[in-house]
Amino acid sequence: MVRSLALRAGAVATLLAVWWAVAASHLWPEVFVPAPSSVWHQLVTTSTVHDGQRGYSGHMLYEHLGTSLRRILLGSLYGVAGGIVLGLLIGLVPTLRTLLNPLVTFVRTLPPLAYFSLLIIWFGIDESPKIILLFVAAMPPVAVATAEAIRGVHEDYAFAARSLGARRWQVPVWIVLPSAMPEIITGIRVAVGVAYTTVVAAETVNGVPGIGGMIRDAQRYNQTDVVVLGLLVIGASGLVIDGLLQLAERRLAPWRGKA
Repeated sequence: MVRSLALRAGAVATLLAVWWAVAASHLWPEVFVPAPSSVWHQLVTTSTVHDGQRGYSGHMLYEHLGTSLRRILLGSLYGVAGGIVLGLLIGLVPTLRTLLNPLVTFVRTLPPLAYFSLLIIWFGIDESPKIILLFVAAMPPVAVATAEAIRGVHEDYAFAARSLGARRWQVPVWIVLPSAMPEIITGIRVAVGVAYTTVVAAETVNGVPGIGGMIRDAQRYNQTDVVVLGLLVIGASGLVIDGLLQLAERRLAPWRGKA
């Protein structure tokens, strides 16, 4: 554990040293490669009240992050719930598998910005199109992972459960779904990652407060240090959430890799 933490700290320190060296060498203008000190200054500035201005665009950094995390959480929850139900249907019902597989593949290959404009036309520029965009982006990975995991569950488990008196509806809920849980959680981790990469696209329109909206607004004024700060905040919060999902996987599927 200590060795792992030391290696991670060493990797971060090395990246910071390389970043500082590149910025200090002035090979590129600071608008291309801002110095770590500039990003740190923006971290302080966007987290405090300065010159009568509150944070960035009137919102503190934690408010931008909190709004984006709320959107990601809602979109991911809807996507996970819909993906599990869809994956169960695809994995258990051959007819639905034939009908729904092409649809899931079609949606999965669409870039988010390709249909975000359509969502804005349908639902306006408030929260609804953002949440729906994240939902549509997060659902296919969970659906595919769930369907493939269910199809990989050995049929002997179902036969054994039926022979012990389990009803037909109990087999998918109590036998198939728990057996597929490790792969489903992997799909959930992928879905949350997709939602994170999509949040900047979701916040390109009326996205302030929001980390993606902050990045988009800073990009318009060539505030590269704010853009880098936003990227670092998204990445750091993503690492925390992925760590929580890995912890949930160890609790919900402790047998993974052991059986």
